Amino acid sequence: MKKLNIYFTAGIPELENTAEIIQLIQDSGAEMIEIGMPYSDPVADGPVIQQAHELALKNGMTIEKLFSQLKSIKNEIKVPLILMGYINPVLRFGFEEFCAACSESGVSGLIIPDLPPIEFEKNYQKILAKYHLNFTFLVTPETSDERILYLDSLSSGFLYAVSSSSTTGNDQAVLKNEEYLSRLASLPLKNPVMIGFGIKSKEDFENVTEKADGGIIGTAFVNILLQNRDWKTKAIDFIHSIKA
Repeated sequence: MKKLNIYFTAGIPELENTAEIIQLIQDSGAEMIEIGMPYSDPVADGPVIQQAHELALKNGMTIEKLFSQLKSIKNEIKVPLILMGYINPVLRFGFEEFCAACSESGVSGLIIPDLPPIEFEKNYQKILAKYHLNFTFLVTPETSDERILYLDSLSSGFLYAVSSSSTTGNDQAVLKNEEYLSRLASLPLKNPVMIGFGIKSKEDFENVTEKADGGIIGTAFVNILLQNRDWKTKAIDFIHSIKA
């Protein structure tokens, strides 16, 4: 079975919706949940997720607030929770303090796209291991085989394969890059491969996961939270439509 990982930005549509959304995603059948930590300059993200970051910050979301929300539901959540964000706020919080708080809040892994692998190896890998946290690196169609193997060796949990070289939610993203997906499938990787960026439907999900272990849906789900008063029903229906 292919795994579905749903991403959303913490603190939208309202500040206190985070715990409810996590439970909704789990109860609707997703196998993993990726939670975006709002940041004022989310460079890898497209306009929808940028808008979500802005709204979350305006709502008053902070890393401290997020940890307290996660702690409140820690015992009810059985699927892996992954925090995705940028390195500056984490360093401001204190890297080790951040990892300790993740561990106490039921978080199982991190994705920090702007943390260079060399820095990771030198300064952070041991801290993550100390708190039993996975760390996931991203690869793209331009990443060489040698570098994919290197990033896979540093990653744990899964390897995040960006479907095309673009920001999240880009309509021009080439979803089914056959050569790239076949290349990933042929490499002796230690981690499962999850494909992300541009997946909007069950058809997209099935297409990109033919040769991968699962798919990550972000923008399409965040859009539901941003655009609909009755987002709960629509969010449940959307996840069910992918898993059906």
